[in-house]
Amino acid sequence: MKILITDELSKEGIDMLTKDPQVHVDVRPKISQEDLIKIIGDYEALIVRSGTKVTAPVIEAGKKLRVVGRAGVGVDNVDVDAATRRGVLVMNTPAANIVSASEHTMAMMLSWARNIPWADVSVKAGKWERNKFMGIELSGKTLGIVGIGRIGGEVAKKAKAFGMKLIGYDPFISQELAVKLGVRLMSLEKVLEEADIITIHAPLTPGTHHLIGKSQFDIMRPHVVLINCARGEIVDEAALVEALQTKRIAGAAIDVFESEPPKGSKLLELDNVVLTPHLGASTKEAQEKVSMEMAEHVKIFLLENKISNAVNAPMSKMDPKVAPFVGIAERLGSFCLQLVDGPVKKVEVEVHGEIANLDTKMVTVSALIGVLSNITGENTNVINANHIAREKGIQIMEAKVDEAGLYTNMLVVRVHSDGSRHEVRGTAFPSDEPRLLGIDEFDLDMPLEGDFILTKHEDMPGMIGRVGSLLGSKGINIAQMGVGREGKGKKALMLISVDDPVTKDVLEALKALPNFQEAHYVRLSHMKAKEYMNV
Repeated sequence: MKILITDELSKEGIDMLTKDPQVHVDVRPKISQEDLIKIIGDYEALIVRSGTKVTAPVIEAGKKLRVVGRAGVGVDNVDVDAATRRGVLVMNTPAANIVSASEHTMAMMLSWARNIPWADVSVKAGKWERNKFMGIELSGKTLGIVGIGRIGGEVAKKAKAFGMKLIGYDPFISQELAVKLGVRLMSLEKVLEEADIITIHAPLTPGTHHLIGKSQFDIMRPHVVLINCARGEIVDEAALVEALQTKRIAGAAIDVFESEPPKGSKLLELDNVVLTPHLGASTKEAQEKVSMEMAEHVKIFLLENKISNAVNAPMSKMDPKVAPFVGIAERLGSFCLQLVDGPVKKVEVEVHGEIANLDTKMVTVSALIGVLSNITGENTNVINANHIAREKGIQIMEAKVDEAGLYTNMLVVRVHSDGSRHEVRGTAFPSDEPRLLGIDEFDLDMPLEGDFILTKHEDMPGMIGRVGSLLGSKGINIAQMGVGREGKGKKALMLISVDDPVTKDVLEALKALPNFQEAHYVRLSHMKAKEYMNV
């Protein structure tokens, strides 16, 4: 396995990778985009910090690329959509620098409140201006937290210890968690109106870009201080400069900028702002943590096919009772798709029995992979399956039913096309052996593996013999056979497990037999277990 590292990573993280003989590591810090595109095709993994831009052209050029690891919280320098389309996993280390980032936030807050940067300069200049640097206490002040995630929550704990009143805005946090942190949830407007100090800890998304702009500064109190240790683009920098210049707000403490480094920024000219060069995670401990964590996550994924800290894959711990049905779902999805003529409109996955009460998200994704792998001919996997389905206008539905008839558990996969619908049913029995239980309205019981010929015909004497004779004449050996019927003399289905490839002329010959309506060749022999689904 070849791994490319293009930003500074701690020695401990690199050593973790290089000590494994199965892994080859190349370190190319500050590599240009052009050179990165030229060489990325040789690597299975790319590890970056915030410096390298992992663009769509880089991902397209990574023909062997399986994973991009971002050692840090944000992934705004990685084109996650492009990676998802290609089935490339994107990982980050969101928990590794929580302590460092929250401590830096408090340091920025205290630095502004107690005039530390300016007092330091004054004393070093030989002055003693105690009255000039009169500060404020944090105790009793109202802190408005915008984004109450991991870092925002940690800031809340620290600010509470300082005796601050906590209010916050986060549309994705539960009332219960906010209460536990001691934060009173409010609208963004109310937070901005009531806070004495505002600190930002939201992720950068299209919805949070310039979340704080001129109209937001206009409703803040004149004595307010804005702290931003999250992402520069969340704050409209031009509007911030204007608010500081006109004393619309009292001050700011900024660790992140819209453009880094902030060359030419008017923030550099102001005397009511504290600036640091993106130091939120810049502690020895945090650097070691993010490096070690990312090295471990990438290595486990490459060598053991286990997904952790994924940004673009479904995250859930799979229950051992559900695990056997993941592979079965993929086979059922592939089987059902091969019965369909025309474009797929909808895929339904029904989970019956005991496992209906468990998390079966991976079962649904796996069934979708089985369907799409036969449509796209691309690397369809747990990362890009839902994205590909959306692109193709395929609706995905999941249902759960407590009862499973004669079985403890059962899966039903339906594929809808233009004016038609096919259904297949399966289970794991005994233990984890995949079994096919039914196709459309017909019940049967056969192992769900290998390749099949499926026919639909009238229930009449001699049908099995005719099919056996025809296949024998074509040199096709029958391994197993299962039959199902609506009733005596009505429609019947024959499913034949075969050892040899089936050509179109064989199918046409079967359909030409008297009283035969359909003949399909269903291939499952090419399918392999998807170990990377172990999330």
